[in-house]
Amino acid sequence: MKILIVEDEHELLIAVCNYLVREKYICTLANNFKKASEKISIYEYDVILLDITLPDGNGIELIQKIKKRNINTGIIIISAKNSLDDKISGLDLGADDYITKPFQLSELNSRIKAVLRRRKFDGTNIIEFNEISVNTDSKSVMVNNNVVVFTKKEYDLLLYFIINKNRVLTKEAIAEHLWDDNIELAASFDFIYTHLNNIRRKINAAGGNDYIKTIYGMGYKFTGQ
Repeated sequence: MKILIVEDEHELLIAVCNYLVREKYICTLANNFKKASEKISIYEYDVILLDITLPDGNGIELIQKIKKRNINTGIIIISAKNSLDDKISGLDLGADDYITKPFQLSELNSRIKAVLRRRKFDGTNIIEFNEISVNTDSKSVMVNNNVVVFTKKEYDLLLYFIINKNRVLTKEAIAEHLWDDNIELAASFDFIYTHLNNIRRKINAAGGNDYIKTIYGMGYKFTGQ
């Protein structure tokens, strides 16, 4: 899962990033309005953690920008104790939740999981596709009721495919999702082929089917058809 953290307090920004990276999230950082606006314009995120009081702009405008793009991104407002009006404005514009400084990182993680369940997983932490079952809390996968062990990148890629089933995903989109916005996309995408082959092999070994279809000249699609 890919998270954009928008926060101008450097120590808090780094603390949140380090914690979420340990929780196996991919994190991108922005410490001001301009950087956040640029990233939101180009990339998509599963969740955005947004401090609405920024030195060069108001985070409320960023929420409006996200909603104009009509993307299914979860938004959690990070707010100061005295910013009730901004919280209400943000929630009215479509933010999913807010958390008030200071906060426990474990509580923030729980709120992120809750937003992901609502936004991406229809309110559940168990995602099923035929014989494949993914538990997004424990980050575990079962195929035909047998536990299949994936690496972090393999798990992230499988979940990305299932969430976007029946959609063609380009190699560039996959590379960006698995790493971060600053990845230098090389001419070779051998790392993607390696992960795909490992996923197929492990699912097949557990008696599962290969749902990852190559769409030549375009990318890949996860489909049961």
